[in-house]
Amino acid sequence: MQEYTRAQLALRNGQDRDEIWVAYKGEIYDVTKSRLWRRGNHYEHWAGQDLTEELADAPHTEYVFDKFSIIGILKK
Repeated sequence: MQEYTRAQLALRNGQDRDEIWVAYKGEIYDVTKSRLWRRGNHYEHWAGQDLTEELADAPHTEYVFDKFSIIGILKK
């Protein structure tokens, strides 16, 4: 699986490019097709970032990511 840097992830924020990606626990998910991530934000969360720390504030569990394809790994 391809690795991406945080800078590469940041470009997939729904503003700079058409792709909308988020990272969680080192995996990068493509959320482009989700109506909840249009324009690159979902409530107070922004695409192009690692959302691992922010999930604790969400009203859902990590299983929400099961709906999306893993398209890469976040480079350490």
